[in-house]
Amino acid sequence: MAAVYQALHRRASSLVQCRLHSTYVRKMRYLNQLKENDSLCRQAQTSGTFYLFHNLSPFLQKVGKKYLVPQLSAAETRQILEKFPEAEQWMEKSVLIGCSDEHRPRFALDLGALDKSVIESELQGSFTDLRKALFVVDGEDSPLLASAQSLLRWHDSHQYCSKTGQPTEKNPAGSKRVCHASGVTYYPQMSPVVITLVSDGSRCLLARQPSFPPGMFTALSGFCDLGENVEEAVRREVAEEVGLEVESLHYSASQHWPFPSSSLMIACHALVGAQQPEISMDTLELEEARWFGLEEIVEGLKREPSSSKQDDGSFLPWFPPKQAIAHQLIREWLQQQTAQTA
Repeated sequence: MAAVYQALHRRASSLVQCRLHSTYVRKMRYLNQLKENDSLCRQAQTSGTFYLFHNLSPFLQKVGKKYLVPQLSAAETRQILEKFPEAEQWMEKSVLIGCSDEHRPRFALDLGALDKSVIESELQGSFTDLRKALFVVDGEDSPLLASAQSLLRWHDSHQYCSKTGQPTEKNPAGSKRVCHASGVTYYPQMSPVVITLVSDGSRCLLARQPSFPPGMFTALSGFCDLGENVEEAVRREVAEEVGLEVESLHYSASQHWPFPSSSLMIACHALVGAQQPEISMDTLELEEARWFGLEEIVEGLKREPSSSKQDDGSFLPWFPPKQAIAHQLIREWLQQQTAQTA
């Protein structure tokens, strides 16, 4: 019996270990190996897939009414580069952005110094501004394009050491840059940003900046100051931008966002008193800020940017796309209001 028990115990332990080392765990450990082992990463570049960018704009292909984000094999990528004699070593400029569940590495490569018309003609597609791309690609592709552009942008802006002024060198994975003159290692960083949907219980507050597309309203947002926690940042931003005092708030979710560079959007709902003074808008930051009722939110979520323009030249309100966390905040508020009125 003891032998049977020991055998069963070993089998149970083995099953536990298999579960612990899930597909996700194995994938994360493999990605970490690629970041830390330069020779392994160089080898992976010969079998991985590549997402192409040109001056930080991703390459898309239109098939019917859908926009696809093609993944080129290493061989296909080399065929493109062979058309440019000066691009012989360009594969080494790629950065690691992930891998499939089957452990096929994914890289991003910016070909901004090359003639994009040649590449577009060869691959039958076009390089598209990322803001526009996020509106048209599938939700699964959006985070990958956003993180890829952020990493490529970081490498482009950190080519020199801030201490010595000497050139920095990236590792094959693109997970860091090193100044060999000073020994300083630089790692990509994100800036924390709070994005807050303010409500007075029956209405929610949305605003727009002058730089926004015509008619687009969204939740309030701003960078966290040094030393602030999330709660303090939310209260300060709401006070600064619309002159209201937050009574309570709760966290919703977070999202990486590539604009203006690389931001971690920390989404919250904030409640202000219904008896507070009217909105006092900071005109240096905002062009317009106002309250929206339940019916206005329902209509705004249905509206497309292209259909918001009216005959008199004005624009009806519309909201950020599904890929943006502001959209999620608005949806959550709508669900809460709908549940209360049911």
